[in-house]
Amino acid sequence: MSEIPEIDLDELEQRITGNPVIIDVREEDEFLEARLDGVVHMPLSTVPERLSEIPTDEAVLVICALGGRSARAVEFMRANGIDATNVAGGTLGWIESGRPVVSGPASA
Repeated sequence: MSEIPEIDLDELEQRITGNPVIIDVREEDEFLEARLDGVVHMPLSTVPERLSEIPTDEAVLVICALGGRSARAVEFMRANGIDATNVAGGTLGWIESGRPVVSGPASA
């Protein structure tokens, strides 16, 4: 397994001001319950078939609940030429730190 680039939640918070592409690979129920505002929902099982939707001209951040699924997604994306970075601590860490989240269906 190759080295998976990773950032922590503090760095994520700093990067959000630059409006990065953040892909949330959690399942639908987790996504609806709470997520970072503006993330793209792409459950881990759908990443291979949706690879063409992921930008290749900019860095992508990948988040899940804690960091395990997103690490697997990052490994797959990087193997396919996408500059992806894992978010360690994930959405649960984000919520536990008191940072803002949104819930419910994503707006179209």
